[in-house]
Amino acid sequence: MSQLQQVQPSPVIPAFVDLTEAEQAAELLAFLKGLGAEVSEEYRPEDGLPGNVHSIVENSIQAWSAAGETDAEAALNSLISLILIMPPDKIENMVITFCEKIQKAPANDKTLHPRLRLLSNLFHSLPTISTMRFHVYMAMVHVAGQAEKIDLIPNNIDEIKEWMVTWNLSTEQKQSLLRALHDGFLASNHSEASTKLMLELLGTYSDEDASHARDHAHRCIVTCLGDVNTFLFDHLLLLKPVKFLEGELIHDLLSIFVTGTLQNYLEFYGSNGDFVSSLGLSHEANIHKMRILTFMSMSAGDSKVIPFSEIQANLQLGAEDVESFIIEVVKSKVVRCKIDHMNQTVSVSAAQLRTFGKAQWQQLHERLGVWRGNLQHVYARLRTISQLQQQAVHLQ
Repeated sequence: MSQLQQVQPSPVIPAFVDLTEAEQAAELLAFLKGLGAEVSEEYRPEDGLPGNVHSIVENSIQAWSAAGETDAEAALNSLISLILIMPPDKIENMVITFCEKIQKAPANDKTLHPRLRLLSNLFHSLPTISTMRFHVYMAMVHVAGQAEKIDLIPNNIDEIKEWMVTWNLSTEQKQSLLRALHDGFLASNHSEASTKLMLELLGTYSDEDASHARDHAHRCIVTCLGDVNTFLFDHLLLLKPVKFLEGELIHDLLSIFVTGTLQNYLEFYGSNGDFVSSLGLSHEANIHKMRILTFMSMSAGDSKVIPFSEIQANLQLGAEDVESFIIEVVKSKVVRCKIDHMNQTVSVSAAQLRTFGKAQWQQLHERLGVWRGNLQHVYARLRTISQLQQQAVHLQ
């Protein structure tokens, strides 16, 4: 959450009290008719309550045309109370249409909060497991995203993923929701969350439909490469839409950032400089990141003491730039190390791995096995000491 306060649902209070549903519908028809809507001024008994409510929903956008925001919100809250009592075969279509009308209502600062409150009221009035909540939440995302204020609606990604399971959404619906949320976060300048959502979106594609997400995969790669705080990229290569890009320059560039060196990048840029520029990536920023990535690879080797001369050669740095570079590396938190000025070396105590595959899992398994053995040995020694102490007490 940012400094903005989420719009909370208000109680769905009918605008017209002590009226039957038919009388309430009649009042709404008269209200809309007075604002210029093309509806019958009177309730049509031959259409029944669903028919009259359907007419109100279809013309509900008119409520914003001349009435004040307060009157519009009160009238549409009344309409929500009627929608909720519609027969099962009618309600979903009315909910979808109502959401469409809310999205098409005048988009300005005065209507933003009332529109989100109306959608929130409808959302919380529907059963928790109802798929109709998906349509309402999608409308909330579009309204908040259009205003660049995604913080005004519930947006916890883990909670939303639980909702998608509860609503039993199809793959297409999941993709639509994740795409809309990504756009909303991006418009609201939440780059980290938008990138996370893009990764979630790309993860929903299979080999069969990976080609449909080509543009999204391309954009995701560029976003991650350009993020100054991102240094690990191997997880992108596992995504089906990214695999679909194999053989293209963008995939070649990503592969360099995953396992390549600064020299590999410079050779790529020498042949494809225009392509890198067309992506909107900074060549200087790429060089800086590739230096850090190359140093990460050097730090993950068997030698934990790296001479300045080796750093200068591999990272193409002047002798006077080594210390400032190491300071930047430490700030990035991908490598923990110390400078030994006297011996002109860097001592590495820990470093993140750029890739984590089968070999790394095997290494982790072996290390955990050693730790387990050590703990068992310590436990055995403690048990022996405890037994000796008990014997000594008994002898006394």
